[in-house]
Amino acid sequence: MKQRNVVAAASWAILALFLDAGRASGQAKSAGGAWQGAIELPGAELGISVSLELMSGAWAGKIDIPAQNARGLRLTEVRVEGTYVSWKLPGVPGDPTFVGTLAADGDAIGGQFSQGGQTYPFKLVRKGEAASVPASAPEPKPAAAEVKPAAAEPKPVPAAATERKPSGDELAGFGDFVRGALKDWKVPGCAVALVKGDKVVLLEGYGLRDMKKNLPVTKDTLFAIGSSTKAFTVMALGILADEGKIAWDKPVREYLPSFRVKDETASEHMTPRDLVTHRSGLPRHDLVWYASPLSRKELVDRLRYLEPNADFREKWQYQNLMFLTAGYLVGEVAHTSWEDFVARRIFAPLSMTASNFSVEDSRKAADFALPYEEKDKQVIEIPFRNITTVGPAGSINSSVTDMAQWVRLHINKGVIGGKRLISENAIADMHHPHMVMFDTSQDPEVVLRSYGMGWFVESYRGKVRVHHGGNIDGFSAMVTFLPAEGVGVVVLTNHGGTPMTEVVARTAIDRLLALPAVDWNARVLARAKAGEAAADKAKNKMDLDRKKGTKPAHTLDEYAGEYEHPAYGTLTVSKDAAGNLKAGLHGISMKLDHWHYETFRASGEDPALEDLKLFFLFETNMKGDVDRVAVPFEPQVSEIVFTKRPPSKLSDPTFLKSLAGVYAFVDNPTVTVTIAVSGGNVLTATVPGQPVYELEPYRGTEFTLKGLTGFSARFVVDEKGAVTELLLVQPNGVFSTKRRS
Repeated sequence: MKQRNVVAAASWAILALFLDAGRASGQAKSAGGAWQGAIELPGAELGISVSLELMSGAWAGKIDIPAQNARGLRLTEVRVEGTYVSWKLPGVPGDPTFVGTLAADGDAIGGQFSQGGQTYPFKLVRKGEAASVPASAPEPKPAAAEVKPAAAEPKPVPAAATERKPSGDELAGFGDFVRGALKDWKVPGCAVALVKGDKVVLLEGYGLRDMKKNLPVTKDTLFAIGSSTKAFTVMALGILADEGKIAWDKPVREYLPSFRVKDETASEHMTPRDLVTHRSGLPRHDLVWYASPLSRKELVDRLRYLEPNADFREKWQYQNLMFLTAGYLVGEVAHTSWEDFVARRIFAPLSMTASNFSVEDSRKAADFALPYEEKDKQVIEIPFRNITTVGPAGSINSSVTDMAQWVRLHINKGVIGGKRLISENAIADMHHPHMVMFDTSQDPEVVLRSYGMGWFVESYRGKVRVHHGGNIDGFSAMVTFLPAEGVGVVVLTNHGGTPMTEVVARTAIDRLLALPAVDWNARVLARAKAGEAAADKAKNKMDLDRKKGTKPAHTLDEYAGEYEHPAYGTLTVSKDAAGNLKAGLHGISMKLDHWHYETFRASGEDPALEDLKLFFLFETNMKGDVDRVAVPFEPQVSEIVFTKRPPSKLSDPTFLKSLAGVYAFVDNPTVTVTIAVSGGNVLTATVPGQPVYELEPYRGTEFTLKGLTGFSARFVVDEKGAVTELLLVQPNGVFSTKRRS
């Protein structure tokens, strides 16, 4: 891919056009020549130059985009039929296409540019006819004005950075704005870093890091940055790729031979690039890792049991487990841990001395923020959530002082302090759009959203913006920069899920670039309040589909037990002190209230459950026993089915020994059944003249015969725990035996 290192300066989804070259085909001599014009984006125009040429009966073409430093990119499928003119760029997500009409005088082409379901006007005139032609302009007339050359690419800023006070009035009143936003969004505190060129122009704390002790936020206060961590994992992979230790487009299995997902095609072909561009075919499945006690390797090994909801590389879907896998890959290839590699190869060169990988380490620091969230209209402190297992997807904690250096590195294309940390091509690759997101923004100033590698990319008010937020229990973050303009913003807060981080980031960008003011705070706040009102109203209709007057088919005790899923782990169902059902997964507690028939509604205090409408559907087998429960822990696939686990005592060697002995049939005492313990924890049954049967734990004191349907052995135990009878359950009846020895 020759153009992967191009850094766009207008629209990232449109930048996705400029990846590869292709051949063109078509007809029509009148379209030949050099053309100059623009694609009209919301609030801005993206200038382009196109050349079309008839070669051996077929048409070829090239396109230049000066603002993006992309030149000589070949077109494909060039067609000219009468006044109809079209062309494409191959191998690019969203099928980028230009379709236009040649003017009667042959000096202009006007039409529509489309990609990923979005369409924008474009207009071209022959070079030399006009200096600049807006896409929405009327048919141009020939003019003698020369086309102005495109602005040169900004020169690299000096490596050394120093803090300075903002010049002029670009940030006048900014502190008051932030303090007002804290109040509007009920956020205890935040810290902000602003970078312009290679200079850190602002490092400031606002509000409180600890409400109870009235401790202020400073420029050195530590916050959890959540998913803003993902870009560090991509940087680690990029460094390894620069060193030739991995290749972005080779299968993960070449480095992790045991790697496997349920889709075998994805298992064979998934690459490190796929891991960090959210195109695995898997939806989030976050409750696999959330609060899980498993190791990274154990979680990676469980990927094979997760249901996909899309084909491999079919569409963009946010996926934390793939980033966990990417971090695990870093550690395995580098023969260390992900934490050690990031600390040595990224934190140390950037002098990010306060940053760490665990909230437990943050709590040992002198200056750290406590986590908060809003509940019942009140802001409350909540417990820290330690997510070190899924660390590569979101466990870094940092300050704006440290994060400002991270932003400088990206703005400076991989150079810090005069030293190159990573290649310029690798940095450009991260910022380059790899997957069109197809989601629409509620703001016309934000369009053409896509995802790079560990970064979101979009057109913000006609300029390329790269960013990634982060949300984890009690904290929200936003890290963003505009590569061409050389400005960056970091906003860290101690309130989970607040839109304030984006509000402050957009406002800061507008001020740093002297753009016409937009009251982002008022706009987003009004939208949030409307959303809250709609949600409150919707809650009143939750029981619309409830079948009233129904009862459970079993006693509550029969639902109790441990249920297993090969990826999600163990789900426990038990009775609380009041005799009501409750459930637990990875320590996340849920109350179960009967809804209707065999369905129970779950509710819990943990933030992981806030966006889930959870109902437990218990299912029975042919014996009438509760043996499964289905729960929609991942809404984008069918319910996750957990299978009831036999009681642990049925595998306890001591208990099994108490069952061993010789049992005689009551109706024919000459025929006996010998029960024995094999291998320490396996029970067997032997009848003279028949093979040895292995007994598999089932329920209570009952075992099934392995490989046989409808056959089981049920031990009858008295109050003292002594076996008084063995019942052999078969399709043709139940046979009683008495213990002989």
